[in-house]
Order: sequence, then structure tokens, then C-alpha cells
Amino acid sequence: MRALLPILALAVAPGAAQAATPLALQSDVFVERTEVADGRTRTTLTAPDTVTPGDRLVFVLHYRNTGSSAASGLVVTNPMHPSVAYQDADGAQVSVDGGKSWGTLAAARVRTARGDLRPARPDDVTHIRWKLAGTLPAGASGNLRFRGTVR
Repeated sequence: MRALLPILALAVAPGAAQAATPLALQSDVFVERTEVADGRTRTTLTAPDTVTPGDRLVFVLHYRNTGSSAASGLVVTNPMHPSVAYQDADGAQVSVDGGKSWGTLAAARVRTARGDLRPARPDDVTHIRWKLAGTLPAGASGNLRFRGTVR
């Protein structure tokens, strides 16, 4: 069964944790496809016109300091869309409780219906957060990436 998910439904809603900072954010999403032809493996990123459960997605968050001076202590927080299960994000922390606590996925725990704690799984991630190191000069920009899988 193929699922047509509009780009807006898959688009992430990045936000700066410090609203007073002049950090402009934009997001793009791509479907990651791996093909084998002539014995060679090729990975491509394409527009997500149609996605199917199990498809791998790559999200790219573009950030830019739109202010007239350098900014520091910048944090970018991104909620996971319910139709996407987290896979990985270089240099990011994750939350499995709606953004209340942060850390690595390996250290995260989730309470079961019986009240026990179990290790968190990628599909438990509710938010991703990056702390941008150093100072971001006026006009400077960069990208953050993470991967997910369509549920």
C-alpha cells in the first residue's frame, strides 16, 4: 500500500529554543533510495512525492543568523512528526518525553504500561535538539541533518 503524504505533513517544524535570537530556520525533506545497478550501489535523495511505510527520509534543517551581530548559545529543537520514526542525527540529543529531558538514545528510558522502565527505542523519540557550538557570526549559516523512517 502506498501512502501519499504531502510534503507539509512531513515537513519538520524546527524552532530556536531562545526565541529572541535572530536565527532563521528552514527545513527540507528527501526520500533516501538505494539502488544496485551493474554491481554498484548508489544512494540518491529525491523529493518525497509519494512515500511508503519503511521509506528512509533525510531531513535537512538550514539555519542562518539574520541578525546584525554574532549570536551564541543557540539551540535548535525539532519535534518528530508522528508518522516518522527517528533513526539518527549526528551531534544531537533526543527526548522521549516530549522535550522534558534530553540525552542520548542509549541512555534514555521509557516507562511501560506496567510501570517498569525499558530502554528507549528509535520510535520512542519525540524531539531532537542540537546545541550550536561557539558563536555564529552575522549572516553565517549551516545545516543540521537527521534521518527517520516512515511508520
